[in-house]
Amino acid sequence: MSRPLIVWDFDGVLNANIVDGRFVWTDHLYADWGIMPADLSAHIFESGLIHEVLRGARDLRDVLVDWFAQTGRDIDADAFLAYWFAQDARPDTQVIGQLQTPRFRHVIGTNNETRRAAYIETEMGFGPLVERVFSSGRMGCAKPEAAYFAHIEAWSGLPPDRHTLIDDTVANVVAAKARGWRGFHFCADTRADLPAFLDALP
Repeated sequence: MSRPLIVWDFDGVLNANIVDGRFVWTDHLYADWGIMPADLSAHIFESGLIHEVLRGARDLRDVLVDWFAQTGRDIDADAFLAYWFAQDARPDTQVIGQLQTPRFRHVIGTNNETRRAAYIETEMGFGPLVERVFSSGRMGCAKPEAAYFAHIEAWSGLPPDRHTLIDDTVANVVAAKARGWRGFHFCADTRADLPAFLDALP
């Protein structure tokens, strides 16, 4: 029987960049760039633009260029993205160690746009650690949409119950299980249980 496929979420699982529900990369955003985190969040996330960005319908760089121009900020979008991605890179070495488990196939399944997906593969060095990085920006769909999971199933050629999602978002785990996948909700309270969960997988 083919080895089961583990689909690892990135942010909040392989990347320890979320603390108490907040993305800590913005902690020094105002001091470094004069931008209030709440203003950036309102423009990209609360406005709903993030849904287009994550699905590849809008380029994150273009969104930033437009916003900087609208608000009179003389900021280079490329430099800002480089800062964002570097500050947001906080690999969790303990969890990453699980990628070496040989009885599984390993991929990353993340809701990220194309620029950061490439950064994860190259600058952060995750490309060689997994078979593939599935990103919502490349796929045109995002977790917990059924199309996201279907895309991975079509690629793997495995039946649903040979897929396992490790994710820090409950809705994503619920959606995966609804398709017949196995799932593990990763959080501070459950992280210690992850090795035993993986060991118990058939």
